[in-house]
Amino acid sequence: MAEGGKRPFWMHQLVEYILGAALVASGAQSRLPVVPAVLGGVILLNAALTRGALGAFRTYGRRVHQKLDPLVILICVAGALQPWIRVENASRGIILAISVVHLIVLLGSSFHERPPKSARPKPVGDRSTELGKSAGRAVGSGVNAARKMFRGGDK
Repeated sequence: MAEGGKRPFWMHQLVEYILGAALVASGAQSRLPVVPAVLGGVILLNAALTRGALGAFRTYGRRVHQKLDPLVILICVAGALQPWIRVENASRGIILAISVVHLIVLLGSSFHERPPKSARPKPVGDRSTELGKSAGRAVGSGVNAARKMFRGGDK
């Protein structure tokens, strides 16, 4: 578990992908597919655009995602309750149920971002790790030199 007993963010993203895909699949099986399919796409897009282990496009950070999630949930609830575009009652129920699950996942998730490796403190006095890294670099340099020699220096 992440900070404070909350779920790690990759789990949050995975659940959002599942919820979005469920809505799209629900729309695909409905006589009136527009609303559930579009709302599922909104959930999928929000998960895919976020920087995280499962992010596809990694456009914005977890804090922005944390602010967008309530908006996405409200859009889903509004889509289920709106009177302008026809939606089957079963689809309305599925959209509302998925919105509730999404809210529960939102409240139980950690949006904490790990600092980049350069900002993390280095362990002090770990000579075996440093020795292993040095040996790895030396072997890598030797392999690269051998490749260069046998290729005739083309790289």
